[in-house]
Amino acid sequence: MYDNVLLWAFFALLFTAASVLLSAIFFPVFSSSTTPRVRTREGPEPAAGGPTPRGTDPGVDPQGFDYEVFLSFRGSDTRKRFTDFLYNSLKDSGVHVFRDDEELRVGEEIGPELLEGIRNSKISIPIFSKDYASSKWCLKELAFMVECRRAREQLVMPVFYDVTPNEVRHQAGTYERSFSQHARKYDPLVVQQWRDALAEIGALKGWELKNIANGHEGELVKLVVAKVLKELKKAYLVLPDSIVGIDDHVEAITRLLEVDASDVRIVGIHGMAGVGKTTVAKVVYNQLLDHFDSCSFLKDIRETALQHKGLEYLQSLLISKILRCERQDLTSIDEGTYELKHRLRTKKVLILLDDVDRRNQLNALAAELDWFGPGSRIIVTTRNRDVLNTSQVVAAHEVRELQPHQAFLLFCKHAFRNDLPPTDFVDISYNIVETTGGLPLALEVIGSFLAGKRMVVWEDTLKKLKSVPHTEVQAKLKIIYKH
Repeated sequence: MYDNVLLWAFFALLFTAASVLLSAIFFPVFSSSTTPRVRTREGPEPAAGGPTPRGTDPGVDPQGFDYEVFLSFRGSDTRKRFTDFLYNSLKDSGVHVFRDDEELRVGEEIGPELLEGIRNSKISIPIFSKDYASSKWCLKELAFMVECRRAREQLVMPVFYDVTPNEVRHQAGTYERSFSQHARKYDPLVVQQWRDALAEIGALKGWELKNIANGHEGELVKLVVAKVLKELKKAYLVLPDSIVGIDDHVEAITRLLEVDASDVRIVGIHGMAGVGKTTVAKVVYNQLLDHFDSCSFLKDIRETALQHKGLEYLQSLLISKILRCERQDLTSIDEGTYELKHRLRTKKVLILLDDVDRRNQLNALAAELDWFGPGSRIIVTTRNRDVLNTSQVVAAHEVRELQPHQAFLLFCKHAFRNDLPPTDFVDISYNIVETTGGLPLALEVIGSFLAGKRMVVWEDTLKKLKSVPHTEVQAKLKIIYKH
């Protein structure tokens, strides 16, 4: 009896051992639900359920890496004061900030999230303090910023909190002591890379706290935020690859806007659908935006206004873009008017209102000049010249069809990716261009469609275009053109 019991016990033990072995071999991922804890570079092991990995914000997807500003700082020096104030001021202004806290870093290498945070930020702000250079992590970040500055032309804006640019550039004072320690612990090539990074960034124009408002941190934060917002607003509007025949229009509209004058002006651009009003307005907008504190481009106003509470949406969108804050729903147009009048009147703004076709749309967004700060400029594009017949609009400019030689050039750029057609396509190209009425949209669409096609397709297309009255071709193009 006991022999049977022992035999069964032996088999049970053998089965258990085999199960454990097989599980370890084939299903290692399930062998433990606890992640091993790693000692930080400074201090004890983090407790289970400890702080969120550094550099992340609750509710922000770290895989997006679409930060606008990266903050690098020595946590023990500035985390609870200047850096926290700057971080929250930037966030309150609608800036997407990656705040690195090197005190919370784990392991020996900079992780991919941090690298992407630096690489994909438009601006990096290193905050140089007395102990900044004592942190190898801060120095690694700075060296990578230099790489991004060289390779991606990333903007680096240094803040010299309680050290001078000379101390940073030449590694003097506390920086000299820190590098004496680094020289004993790290590879000489790495240490030299850190020195070179400090020398390069330390020579850049930045802010030195002791020279600004008698060292008041609040004033420095205001200056940094203002500079960041000015740089970030340089979101140039996308333009077509091939633009022909707009130089005279751009010059004329720029003269009408006269951006150096301190008054507020609304200037209109009118013309038929498809003639290129928006392209002209975008070029002017891109050329002038550096003169203004904030800029905003509202597109498809005619179409958006037809939606439920469309004008209220446009009002709230304009406010959010100018103030760089989250868009808030408005209960009425009157509420939107009040908000625009009282929140934008100190801002020098550049606004492009695209495709306005009714007076009430203009009134909802820019009824009075005193809604905006001195020097502000509002550009309005419209098919309806009557929209611009109001005392607020100081001038209007008409965009007409392209001249024949300009139309031919634009068509060739789209059809042949060249200024001239092959010999076999010269005559038919001229004939097709004649059917378009000199409208840039028609030339772009038809030219792009015919690119690379056989002659039989060209001939069939020309036949169809000739069979449709000139005005009806334009009407069809209005449907697909968003200007």
